[in-house]
Amino acid sequence: MGRLVVVSNRVADPRKTAAGGLAVALADVLNATGGLWFGWSGKVVDATDEDEVHVQQAGPVKLLTVNLSQADHDAFYLGYSNGVLWPVFHYRLDLADFDAGYIGGYRRVNQLFARRLLPFLQPDDVIWVQDYHLIPLAAELRALGCRQRIGFFLHIPLPPPLILAAIPGHDWLVRALFAYDLVGFQSKADLNHFAGYVETEAHAQRVEDGRWRAFGRTVHAGAFPIGIDVEEFTALTNAPEAMEMYERMQKEYSRRKLLVGVDRLDYSKGLPQRMRAFRELLTRHPETRRSATLIQIASPSREDVGAYTDILHELEALCGSINGNFGELDWMPVRYMHRTVARARLPGLYRAARVALVTPLRDGMNLVAKEFLAAQDPADPGVLVLSRFAGAAEQLREALLVNPYDSEGTAAAILLALQMPLEERRTRHAAMMESLRRHDVHWWCDSFLAALGEARAEEKGPSWLRL
Repeated sequence: MGRLVVVSNRVADPRKTAAGGLAVALADVLNATGGLWFGWSGKVVDATDEDEVHVQQAGPVKLLTVNLSQADHDAFYLGYSNGVLWPVFHYRLDLADFDAGYIGGYRRVNQLFARRLLPFLQPDDVIWVQDYHLIPLAAELRALGCRQRIGFFLHIPLPPPLILAAIPGHDWLVRALFAYDLVGFQSKADLNHFAGYVETEAHAQRVEDGRWRAFGRTVHAGAFPIGIDVEEFTALTNAPEAMEMYERMQKEYSRRKLLVGVDRLDYSKGLPQRMRAFRELLTRHPETRRSATLIQIASPSREDVGAYTDILHELEALCGSINGNFGELDWMPVRYMHRTVARARLPGLYRAARVALVTPLRDGMNLVAKEFLAAQDPADPGVLVLSRFAGAAEQLREALLVNPYDSEGTAAAILLALQMPLEERRTRHAAMMESLRRHDVHWWCDSFLAALGEARAEEKGPSWLRL
């Protein structure tokens, strides 16, 4: 393949594993091809300063970034991306701000990205666009004459057709996806939602399995569930910082069974529902009192948005209520932390936990579930309680799958996890680890790029350009 060009809202240095899963996944192919990674710098500046492209060399990889004006940042990032697309794609129509006119800023920034990226492109480049911030980017590049292969991957869920159709201009948004050669989703459910929408709303013709024709284009689409780097995370688990955390947790909670939840503070994560389920457990099963402790980490996220302030206050009230009603002088049922814990320390916390609670109301994948499994001792593993509405549930069928809206049912699953015999824990863990290793983050990257290499879209006229 030619040089890889990655485009995302934010840019990460692929030399730094702390940058997260996407950087780890893309590092090998970016380094091998001398690729580019293009995105927003994270800086908000005066409108006159947003034209310059900042170039940084990271080994053989070029990191290209642009600044945004305050108006563009507010409309593109806060407004349309996170005020419209994020809530709707997570099924929360009640939280979407449809009337604020953000869509102009969303398109304007995608046009800015296209114009600034174009001079750096080479004819045989392969362009991989990441996530919901940049859905129209391929159409804007095509309008400027770009004919390279372009793939798109949606890291968050795609909602069912009727929910997606609630977005004003939804037809424009989905039409823009047909400018890509390949569109990737996290799960088969998301792919089915895409198929349902384009066939009913856009009257697309299914050419064959995985290919749809509409707007004079044939687009390929598939499910490519993202994974983790199992070996890298296992090494992190055995590193000094993680081992120190593990030993401290083992000592401090030697008389307790430890449950853990690690999430961004986001209304999609189901944190209040999780606390209600834990309260239900303590209420219905007094034997769990003084023997089970939940450590809940909720790292700060978009705290300038009203919906996040509301969820913070609700979560704090629930944790305080549980501790006030059930706590003892020598035992608090919930240890709640509203801050970020260093990635190097998290594997130790996961390994010390008997149960992980990963119970989002809706999630594209959720890599915490996979990291928890990778951090376990295979000889004495913990149990994963996983929402059936997380994309990871399609792969991790041996987890205890729950409906997070059902407090009583989730409480029953937590009790089952706390009481699960060792042999059953080992069997479930081994099966899920086999899936994690087979579909790790490198498989995700390789399989998507291989499919993109084969998925040259067919053009029949310029109608798809008219967005």
